[in-house]
Amino acid sequence: MIRLEDGSGDIIKMDEIKTNFIHEIIDRDLAENTDLKIHTRFPPEPNGYLHIGSAKAIWINYMTAKKYGGLFNLRYDDTNPTREDEEYVQSIYEDLLWLGAEPTGGVFYGSDYFEQCFEFAVKLIREGKAYVCDLSPDQMREYRGTLTEPGKNSPYRDRSIEENLDLFYRMRNGEFPDGSRTLRAKIDMSAPNMNLRDPAIYRILHSEHHRQGNKWCIYPLYDYAHPIQDALEGITHSLCSIEFENHRPLYDWVIENIGFEKRPHQYEFARLNMTHTVMSKRYLRELVETELVDGWDDPRMPTLSGLRRRGYTPSSIFEFISRAGVAKNYGIVEIELLEHCIREELNIQAERRIAVLDPVKVKIANYPEDKVEYFELPNNPNNPDIGTRLVPFTNEIFIERSDFAEVPPPKFFRLKPGGEVRLMGAYIIKCEEIIKDSQGNVVEIRCTCDLETRNNLPADGRKIKGTIHWLSAGHAKDATVMLYDKLFTLENVNDIPEGKTYNDYLNPNSLQKLTNCKLEPSLADAEDGQRFQFVRLGYFIKDTKYPDTYNRIVSLKDSYKPKIKS
Repeated sequence: MIRLEDGSGDIIKMDEIKTNFIHEIIDRDLAENTDLKIHTRFPPEPNGYLHIGSAKAIWINYMTAKKYGGLFNLRYDDTNPTREDEEYVQSIYEDLLWLGAEPTGGVFYGSDYFEQCFEFAVKLIREGKAYVCDLSPDQMREYRGTLTEPGKNSPYRDRSIEENLDLFYRMRNGEFPDGSRTLRAKIDMSAPNMNLRDPAIYRILHSEHHRQGNKWCIYPLYDYAHPIQDALEGITHSLCSIEFENHRPLYDWVIENIGFEKRPHQYEFARLNMTHTVMSKRYLRELVETELVDGWDDPRMPTLSGLRRRGYTPSSIFEFISRAGVAKNYGIVEIELLEHCIREELNIQAERRIAVLDPVKVKIANYPEDKVEYFELPNNPNNPDIGTRLVPFTNEIFIERSDFAEVPPPKFFRLKPGGEVRLMGAYIIKCEEIIKDSQGNVVEIRCTCDLETRNNLPADGRKIKGTIHWLSAGHAKDATVMLYDKLFTLENVNDIPEGKTYNDYLNPNSLQKLTNCKLEPSLADAEDGQRFQFVRLGYFIKDTKYPDTYNRIVSLKDSYKPKIKS
């Protein structure tokens, strides 16, 4: 049995990874060629931060290579200098390492293959398989035809090899303005697959490249450059999302006509779609640039940096992707499955702490003012091995305002006038008096406690149905707590009604910022990025960006029912 470690240190058993259609393809390939060394890659364009949809592509390529003892490459698809930035390059690498998907085959850049791509283009021209075209982008679209009508040949399609070579070298030398010429593959303008209707494979673009500087003013297009890069790196299985399925014939044409001896093969899987979630990097960038969110790592964002700051772990994300499955058919996975995976993990791993998010003071009249005693509470009832901690108790405590009702509704089993409630792990208290301010708001509740009920001892036969959490007022630490919810109200954001945009479905309640929250004193030593269960409230992480701030990962309530919408 092969074992892997993901970025959170959890063990992943390879024999527990579900077999999928990609593995079945590889099994057949290995049966035909026992010497085949499986080699996969993840080729992101560095024009934004990776999101959870990217994590699916990473998981499929990385886990496939690992399962078969192969290699996994990270290759930046940096062929468009106007959209790329070194910030994105660095963030992508950090996200891969965080996920535990170390590129065992190496880190590569598409731009480092520009010279080979150029020489292969010259080869295609010399063989009469590519030509320089002067049509404008609008004219090219017009000549391309439609799904029901064939295209028509460019008037420049029959240029001589010599003229094409001369023009192509002059394109490289910077003699022509942007968009004035393209190099096109000469395939078939009547092909049913429109990607084969003499696609452009080079365009002119006078723009500084983040890695190559001003060395180039012509850039290869993805459908041409990608198969070349795969072949040069020895990729055996080029695994990509389903929108590239119609591009596969062009992928194969490039490989065949350049004449690679070892030929990679492209296979497609359904991309990840998740309810209440937008995966468009263009729109996510717009949210950042218009400051509708707090950067790419805003905990409401589906970016990996946002999910990391929110408190999700690599293992919970990979478990979510594994349970969602790998197939070719379109489907929408419920965001509740992702929440279920992190709850399931943190229920076992996260230490318990007490927090009071909306505090109201309770004064216990019959408890000595100068006395401090400590109650021992478990760090995690599901994991006794991680021990206990001591929580101080005094005559002034904080409870949640929602745990008191002056006029209680039916079946309200918490604190109310004349009523009793158990303080978790401590005493039973009884409400004797309510103090209000001039506006009628409750500012203090005065109680007495039954000193015979310490540590949850019996209450002489009294039935105390309610138990609430609490904190000593003199020991509690102040904090800010961020309550996050779904960023979009629309369940299927791929099905926006006509005339509407993503912005029409932004959730106005996606963030609730709570100040003056009170935390257990032991949290003063918490490290940035440390996760806890705040008892009765949910799972939280100490924010890595702002001091004394905690982000809610998920609530305690789990409403997930295992199903995938399609």
